[in-house]
Formats: sequence, structure tokens, C-alpha cells
Amino acid sequence: MEPSVLVDRRDGWVRLVLNRPDRLNSFNEEMHRRLAAALDEAGADDACRAVLLSGAGRGFCAGQDLSDRVGPADLGATIDAFYNPLVRRLRALRKPVVCAVNGVAAGAGANIALACDIVLAARSAKFIQAFAKIGLVPDSGGTFFLPRLIGDARARALAMLAEPLPAERAEAWGLIWKVVDDAALAAEAETLTAHLATQPTVGLALAKEALNASADNDLDAQLDLERDLQRKAGATPDYAEGVRAFLEKRAPKFSGRSS
Repeated sequence: MEPSVLVDRRDGWVRLVLNRPDRLNSFNEEMHRRLAAALDEAGADDACRAVLLSGAGRGFCAGQDLSDRVGPADLGATIDAFYNPLVRRLRALRKPVVCAVNGVAAGAGANIALACDIVLAARSAKFIQAFAKIGLVPDSGGTFFLPRLIGDARARALAMLAEPLPAERAEAWGLIWKVVDDAALAAEAETLTAHLATQPTVGLALAKEALNASADNDLDAQLDLERDLQRKAGATPDYAEGVRAFLEKRAPKFSGRSS
């Protein structure tokens, strides 16, 4: 039996595949643990400079496997133990995370995609805040990401109506980065991730840190944070290489190292 998360190591990056296609890659505890371990391993591996998250089969992720959570249950405990740590891992990972969404991304599956740094979606993909259909509240960061990405009015309607949002509209609204033809999704996502793996990894991590903080900072605090992070970025070998390459009119060769 194949593992519920496939780990495909490439040159400078790793592809993590949610692999319960018979359940639309819905989460159970075993898949949570495998994904957490794979993300931790990618984070600790200096040779891995970018991560691609995708789903096997005809959908990205249908959220929680409800057969694991039948009847009254302490869903807050499940969120505390698994979903919140997963969202925090994705946001805190010191390297870019690309998400390739094929088919359905529903419930927590939709919001886990939104927790990634760059989201590509197949033209046939749909994002569904399915929680209202079973009397629940959007979780996994849904109530945080949605209003910030698409505005309060659209966020409230998606949360309360649980209507599917087609990928092309998600792109038009600014929920995701880009829509591509279904047949081109895998190749485009891999090309993008491979490109990110050649870029100044520390600088990208610092940019990610700044963007993560901006939602809670006022302008003065954000300006101070940009100054502090720029000080760190300016001390990296990749900054020196970038300047040399610019002056020499050649493509830079970034190492991704902090020193």
C-alpha cells in the first residue's frame, strides 16, 4: 500500500503529493503526520530550496475525512493537533511553497492551498468553503486568508453559501496566482518550483517573513521590520552575487546560503 503522502525529491526542491485519491485526498491523522514530517524534513534540508504541494488523482484535497469524525466530536482538538500546526508550518517554512490545485479543493483543503505562497490551479479546479454544508466554521486559516485576499463581502458569501468558486474566477478575484490548462498544470508547477529553487532562498524567506507580518503591523512597524530584514538580506552571499551579476551583465548563480 502506497503512503498517504508521496515524497519526490528533485534537484534543489521536493514535490509532496497528497495520496489518498480514493478519498479525494481528504485528511486523516496518518496523512497529517506524514505531511508534517515531510515538511519538517524539507525545512531542515539545506539542499531543498523550494517545495511543491499537489494532490494525486482527480482532486487536490477534500478537507477532513468525515468518516474519521462521525457524530459529536471535539473538532477544536483536531484543529489544535493537526490543522493549525500545518498552516503554521507552511507559512513559517523558510523557503517558498508552491501549491498545484487540480479538481476540487474543499473545506480545509481549500484553505491549506491558500496557506501556500504561490497557488496555481487547473482551469477545471474549484475552491469550496464547504463548512456551512455541515454546520461548521471555516478553519485552517479560512477566516484569515479569505477577507484579506478577496475582501469581506466575497469572503462572507463564500463562507455562508458554500458555493464552488471556479478557478478562473478565483484568479480574477485575486485568491490565487494563476490558472493554467489542466494538461499543463503539473509541468508549469514543476517549472515554477524548479525556478524558485535557483533563487536567493534566504532573501525569499525574509520576504515571506515580512509579508506574514504585514497583516498585523501598522506602517511604522512594517517599515522597521523591512529595515531589519533588509539588513539581514544585505549580508548574504546571494546579495553580493546578485550585484556582481548585475554589474557584469550576466545571470546570477545564487547559492541559497545565509553565509
